[in-house]
Amino acid sequence: MAAAAAARRLLRPSSSATVTSTSRLLSSTTSPPPHRSPNTNSPVAFDWSDDDAADNPSPPPPPAPAKNPELPPPYDPFSKKPAFAEPSDPTNLQEIFHKMRTEGLTDYAIKMFDGLSKDGLTHEALALFAVIKDKGAMPDVVAHTAVLEAYANAGPAHWRDAVRTYDRMLASGVSPNAYTLAVLVRGLAASDRCAEAGKYLVEMLDRGMRPNVTTYLAAFEAYVRMEKEEEGKALLEKMKGKGFAPDEEAVRSGTVKRGHVFRGVMNLLFGK
Repeated sequence: MAAAAAARRLLRPSSSATVTSTSRLLSSTTSPPPHRSPNTNSPVAFDWSDDDAADNPSPPPPPAPAKNPELPPPYDPFSKKPAFAEPSDPTNLQEIFHKMRTEGLTDYAIKMFDGLSKDGLTHEALALFAVIKDKGAMPDVVAHTAVLEAYANAGPAHWRDAVRTYDRMLASGVSPNAYTLAVLVRGLAASDRCAEAGKYLVEMLDRGMRPNVTTYLAAFEAYVRMEKEEEGKALLEKMKGKGFAPDEEAVRSGTVKRGHVFRGVMNLLFGK
């Protein structure tokens, strides 16, 4: 929480620039996105008009004019409220995208900074904010991850949109970080897309990232819920071949210690 508070203070000076770049990011365009450096925002559009309409029922709403955001109040270390507020209705994508365009991505950058810091990736988190402070622009990885996270949290109907957003991110020359892939894995797992979640767990390892217990536990719980334990065991062996080792103590602390899902996960991961 202290890291999130520090991040908010660092981000305040660049909030107005963030609104403008976010508005461009969410605007609709028919031209292909140019190759850009992964450090600053490019005018990437999330317009999948060429995709099957049935697969993409809720594209982002049309662009709205940007305005100066009202900055949040100073961080109160004694407050029980989180340093950033999650959307009250994660399925209301129109409202979420509207707020991204008009209020910017400050809260999403704070979430990414906080997530990276908690996973011990302090150097990567500080590099993220060096771009914001030195260049006065929001890094592309924050913008793409914000849109991806909105789709991932919107429920099973939007898992394809989350994957498309990730694919568009890569096509734009933007490299994901551990937070980006963790959001994607957890979103797919919550939608019971265990095979897809497993695919991106392996990609994390291939990129030299260590999935935290919350991330890999979400995926393996999905395998158990869907009664696909054998596929889960195959994924585990593949991950072990890449240097992965599940942490039994962390898994016990991170899951509800009762019911068939808990027993299934413990058996799948540890043979217990």
